[in-house]
Amino acid sequence: MGEVDNRVGHFRRKRSLTQEQLAQSVGVSRQTINAIERGRFDPSLPLAIRLARTFDVEILDLFTLKTDQE
Repeated sequence: MGEVDNRVGHFRRKRSLTQEQLAQSVGVSRQTINAIERGRFDPSLPLAIRLARTFDVEILDLFTLKTDQE
């Protein structure tokens, strides 16, 4: 089993959004966005979909699974 790697912070900064703005856009707290970006929290599937839609990207552009071999 692997860990999830995410690029939420990359896409957020690319769109010049604050964590607060992104949080409001997807209906969570700023602390949740911070935890996702730091890899301390894996979002639910509905939240991952909302994040992907916000950035107009596929979920796999935001989240990838690190394998044990990496």
